[in-house]
Amino acid sequence: MNISVLGAGSWGTALAMVLVGNGHRTTLWARRAGLVDEIRTMGTNHHYLPGVRLPRELSATDDAAEALSGAEMVVYVVPSASMAEVVEATSRWVPHEALLVHAVKGFDPATHRRMSQVILAAHPGAASRVCALTGPSHAEEVARGLPTTLVAAAYSRQTAERVQDALMNATLRVYTNPDVVGAELGGALKNIIALGVGIADGLGYGDNAKAALMTRGLAEISRLGRAMGASPLTFAGLSGVGDLIVTCTSRHSRNFRAGRLLGQGRPLPEVLNEIGMVVEGVTATKAAVEIAAEHGVEMPISRAIYQVLFEGKQAEEAVEDLMGRERGRELEEVARDLIPPDWQRA
Repeated sequence: MNISVLGAGSWGTALAMVLVGNGHRTTLWARRAGLVDEIRTMGTNHHYLPGVRLPRELSATDDAAEALSGAEMVVYVVPSASMAEVVEATSRWVPHEALLVHAVKGFDPATHRRMSQVILAAHPGAASRVCALTGPSHAEEVARGLPTTLVAAAYSRQTAERVQDALMNATLRVYTNPDVVGAELGGALKNIIALGVGIADGLGYGDNAKAALMTRGLAEISRLGRAMGASPLTFAGLSGVGDLIVTCTSRHSRNFRAGRLLGQGRPLPEVLNEIGMVVEGVTATKAAVEIAAEHGVEMPISRAIYQVLFEGKQAEEAVEDLMGRERGRELEEVARDLIPPDWQRA
């Protein structure tokens, strides 16, 4: 298959390596001519994947028209804030029948659209060819061939299975899922919770607090997801709890590392400068709080993180406010239909 990967960050480069290894003719597009030159001449992408050797068969270009020429599959792997611009600017060169895959975990900051919606805005009528690629996956591990699982979520089973076939190999297993909304929300919203877990770590809190944030964070994700038409089962799978776990616990997680620095009292601009790459949880927090308000969904953890990020609230105060909230009933918040009748009457 002839495949174009748009975006030469860590994840785009890692996916391109997988596709080349699986025998696909793969072209990696980067904005910067200097990065393209490094990939071509040195076989490296040092800033995003230090210490990793790229396959010789991987082509690279900064010319989008060249990258997309004859593509049977286009994989968008750019920051969510740039997605609309890239999709719109490149749409004229995308072959009409190409599969449109994205591996971007976030929202459009201006419109709060999910990434599949951004693609469809530029490619109306292409829903059957759109696929969201998500799941618990750090580029650093995929690039080194460590065992990883992903989810290909698409409206069309045939599209999901074509993406599955293109990517699967001995170390990368891909599952299909028809719930595009749930898969995209799980991938975007878990970054917010990872910020919160990082903040807790930076404050010196222990495993109890981190487990509570992850679990109650998953409840928030599920509540918003159900309100937006997603299946609750999706959040119990790889693109839900699986992605949440890896992002909240790994040294590779930018969101966790950013949160830890915030918990240590560092200001947001300084934190983002130190991380040196996009921290999707920051823009996702703003979008999620506003989307939740539109749907009348409570997301207290996300709201607390929003206050820390954008309203100058101290992290310790945000935690105190969360702990002092009105008492709640766990199961009732997640799945009211599972509550025994005698509990419902009490």
